[in-house]
Amino acid sequence: MDSAEFHAAVYDTVRLIPPCRVTSYGHIAKLIGMPRHSRHVGQALKFLSPETNPPVPWHRVIGASGVISSRGPGTQGAQRQMNALTAEGVEVTVGRSGDMRIDLGRFGWFPAPGQVQGGGGAPGDSESGSEDGSQPASVNPSPNTTTSSTEQ
Repeated sequence: MDSAEFHAAVYDTVRLIPPCRVTSYGHIAKLIGMPRHSRHVGQALKFLSPETNPPVPWHRVIGASGVISSRGPGTQGAQRQMNALTAEGVEVTVGRSGDMRIDLGRFGWFPAPGQVQGGGGAPGDSESGSEDGSQPASVNPSPNTTTSSTEQ
């Protein structure tokens, strides 16, 4: 898979994340068949143009531990991500050290590789939908299960 194909697969897969849900960079990498490329997923999202159409909900991708990744000193990316997630209804807690954390057990979206349509995975079922039980058009309903952050 070349760089353009990788970026397209990342964007297609991130578009499948339902509103009010988050997943990890590593899980996106697994879903597109490149499980050791979580940092590349972050880079693909970093270079995402704001004019991309259809839009890519980049804010729904976070670190495997449930923390919004820092963009370095003097940047506002993590705050923008927190604001976008909060606007969707995702609860973000800010720790003493300023880390912004999301409860993956409550808001996580971790379908098994090969169970989502698009992004390089085979068509099929996804186990996770939105909190109200509705499903996005691109996945079929099945029991909701979430993996631990160590499995992402």
